[in-house]
Amino acid sequence: MRLRPLILAAALIFALPAMAQQNAAPGPAAAMDERRSRHVPLDEIRYFVSIYNAIREAYVEPVADKKLMHSALRGLLLDLDPHSVYFDAQAAKDFNEDTIGAYEGVGVELQQQPGPVLKIIAPLEGGPAERAGLRSGDIITAIDGQAINDATGSTPLRGVAGSEVKVTVQREGRAPFEVSLKRERIQLQSVRSRMLEPGFGYIRISRFQTGTGEDFGKALQTLQTQAGVPLKGVLIDLRGNPGGLLGPAVKIADDLLDEGLIVSTRGRAPNSEIRNHASPGDLLAGTPVMVLLDAGSASASEVLAAALRDNRRARIIGSRSFGKGSVQSFLPLPNGDAVKLTTARYYTPSGRSIQGVGIEPDVVLLPENETAPSHYSEASLPGHLQGEDEPESKLAGENAGHVLPGDAPIQAALAELKNPGSLPQPKAPHSEDKTAAE
Repeated sequence: MRLRPLILAAALIFALPAMAQQNAAPGPAAAMDERRSRHVPLDEIRYFVSIYNAIREAYVEPVADKKLMHSALRGLLLDLDPHSVYFDAQAAKDFNEDTIGAYEGVGVELQQQPGPVLKIIAPLEGGPAERAGLRSGDIITAIDGQAINDATGSTPLRGVAGSEVKVTVQREGRAPFEVSLKRERIQLQSVRSRMLEPGFGYIRISRFQTGTGEDFGKALQTLQTQAGVPLKGVLIDLRGNPGGLLGPAVKIADDLLDEGLIVSTRGRAPNSEIRNHASPGDLLAGTPVMVLLDAGSASASEVLAAALRDNRRARIIGSRSFGKGSVQSFLPLPNGDAVKLTTARYYTPSGRSIQGVGIEPDVVLLPENETAPSHYSEASLPGHLQGEDEPESKLAGENAGHVLPGDAPIQAALAELKNPGSLPQPKAPHSEDKTAAE
């Protein structure tokens, strides 16, 4: 349908001046950029205005201007890729709460998809959704009996602690079912640690939020104290970690590396080109490290795993990761709304983009039930950003990894960690390396 993209394109044009105010800088270059941004197709704007007025005057019921504009902006971002989102003020507040790890809800990360439906990216450990048995990949089709629609947003399950909400769920191989959840104050503890056996430590990172980097350092110190002697090995468990803030992942990689490139990002805007390098000082002084991934490990999780492997600091065990190799920028607007916009791709130290491809582990594990279906992946998301190394002819999700729940993967990783032959081996640079020539 031709009307929709025209309406949405014009709607974004109206929003650009507000965005520009947030990033304005004086000087000729800034003025030239501003003139370019204002060069818009007037015929398209007139077309948008005519349809906008037709809706206001002729739609069967009155529609507020604010609702029309928000709907147009949401649709515009939705058409770009699955991770670009327009937030109203409440959703922007919810997003900021996520980065500090505290909110009231049911403990689940959602993604809006065409249908429209909400797909569960990951239930948070110990939260109401996980306790109720909800899983990654489950589809929510209705909330409190109301079907999901384009205006539902990405945080509809938030609410006052103690209140209840019912969700209708679709799961592969099962008839739709309903689950009742009681909202709680969710205080996310993103880092947990314990000793697996004498000399071998375990650190679980469930997501990357404010303070995760510092908490990881404290966890290492705690493990070292508990061991009483130098640690023989450490397992970093990133299963089901959907990502979050990039900064904490970079800090953790820096804590475990003496030198080398951690990650680089490249996009169209000049300020999107960033290269993060490790500073001297390895908190583990070379102690062997294994990283455990599965199909739910995405984004910042993949950055950390790739940084450690490409710098020959760790090996990876598990299943192929999710494959989200894009970077999102959070652009606040003066009215409290915000845009989360995909602005760059990130590249591993070997120069590879994992967008739509994921990370293949050094040691591949299968679920205890070997007939379990593959998990969904970035490549299976409708409208996902095409990866540079992603075959265009590949069927969506055909190379997706598996979810690896339980303790069996931990024991398999521990066995590898105790094996002298599991020490990291040198890896050849990527054949199309564009960033690692240092």
